[in-house]
Amino acid sequence: MESFFLEHQNELRTALLLGGLLFVALWESVAPTRRLVANTAIRWIDNFGLLAIDNVLMRLVFPVLAIGLSMVAAEQGWGLLSQVALPGYVDMLVGLLVLDFISYAQHWLLHKVPLLWRLHKVHHCDIDYDCTTGFRFHPLESIFTIGVQLTVIVAMGVPPIVMISYELVFIVTALLNHGNISLPLGLDRYLRLVFVTPDMHRVHHSADTREGNSNFAGILSFWDRLFGTYCSRPAAGQRGMMTGLAEYRDPERLHFHHLLLLPFRRSDEPEVVEPAPRSGESAQS
Repeated sequence: MESFFLEHQNELRTALLLGGLLFVALWESVAPTRRLVANTAIRWIDNFGLLAIDNVLMRLVFPVLAIGLSMVAAEQGWGLLSQVALPGYVDMLVGLLVLDFISYAQHWLLHKVPLLWRLHKVHHCDIDYDCTTGFRFHPLESIFTIGVQLTVIVAMGVPPIVMISYELVFIVTALLNHGNISLPLGLDRYLRLVFVTPDMHRVHHSADTREGNSNFAGILSFWDRLFGTYCSRPAAGQRGMMTGLAEYRDPERLHFHHLLLLPFRRSDEPEVVEPAPRSGESAQS
């Protein structure tokens, strides 16, 4: 089983990315949670453009990426996990928990360190919120992210099967949690006891600063409860909340080239923008 995952990792990653994107995009088109206000075609071009740049840059800056480095670490006996004889399932559990906690901690740092926040604003300034928002990262932020991940792989000795499992699960959850979708209220309530749900993560994209500085978790939701960064729902409700950043409300200043330059220029003056219509607000809010 492990050899199958490692031999076909690229095909599995591509299949999950394309299949998950199609699934969430169809779900959004049939049952959207919020009404989109910006030009979707232009947003998608911008967001996919950043994804393409990020992938090319990763291959140039880090030719040995996470899976490859984890294989080298296993062969060389690097890292803490390599020094302790643990059953395979314990290795898997510990590795996944460590990677997910590092994802949480790194995300918290992106909001708290001013220099990192300038990069991360590219992700948060998306006026709308749909499955492509999960692709909207500045290339320099992507370099920071993979750099941290590679450091953890070497320090912990994360096994290759754990690394590929985490990547595949992260692809699916990132697509779902950035979707303009909602789960039934009862299901959402129980799932978010352990896992991040679309409604939970959408709060993190609120233009309200308090709400935007909450819900940093990527896969497992309990990190936010454990460290006091959990917010159950936005004050204005899922349909009434304003997503994005208050100082970036003009779509004409958020095109691809603007996003690449955004970390290097001063913020716009905040604009007064009316929130999306709240008609149809349900108990899920």
